[in-house]
Amino acid sequence: MALILGPVVMCAGYLLRHLSTVTALTPQQQAWAEAQPFAAYGQLLAYSSEPALLTLSYAVFALGAILLFPAFVALAQRVGGGLAFWGAALLVAGLFARLYFAGADQTAFQLTEVVGLEQATNAIMKEYVDISYGPWRVPVWASVGQYAGSLLLAIATWRSGLFGTARSLMLLLAGGTWMGVLKGASLPDALVTGLLCVALVPLGVRMLRGRLPAPAGRPAVLSW
Repeated sequence: MALILGPVVMCAGYLLRHLSTVTALTPQQQAWAEAQPFAAYGQLLAYSSEPALLTLSYAVFALGAILLFPAFVALAQRVGGGLAFWGAALLVAGLFARLYFAGADQTAFQLTEVVGLEQATNAIMKEYVDISYGPWRVPVWASVGQYAGSLLLAIATWRSGLFGTARSLMLLLAGGTWMGVLKGASLPDALVTGLLCVALVPLGVRMLRGRLPAPAGRPAVLSW
């Protein structure tokens, strides 16, 4: 179920984060936000305009990260081998980082309700680097696991024959999405994560039906 729900919910989270920002901000506000050095300015402004919508989008995104945890573990177990194990382990570390970022996002949003948008924005942006990196920079180092892990797991799925070249590349591309605090999402983010749905959902359906695909060895270069 996680192989089915995880990528779908995460894709929905990216799409909602993009649409909620577009909906909450006027064209003039969007232009102002795009001119700022960090996306956090626009995200805080969007929350102040549509708090319920922004909360929904960030909650769905966090839920997607949680559901991808067992999804990556299930994929690695199906592939087998040390390469898949370390790929999944690093990806899970990246998901842990996403949950830290989600906590920082929620704290920032709630601060706008306590002290107001202007004071909250000034306080958050003054300490933005330390907030984003986390204590002893543990979260930011964990976030690197997403990029390294997706590469290792993509290679492992291709070498085992569970995925062909196309689906392995989809897994790799989905691992290249951004990480951090109060980041704005775009349609390409949702589309790239949609590729993860194409790669993982059919596998999840087959596993639910008890039709487990057997790894068949390294496939051709041009393969599905």
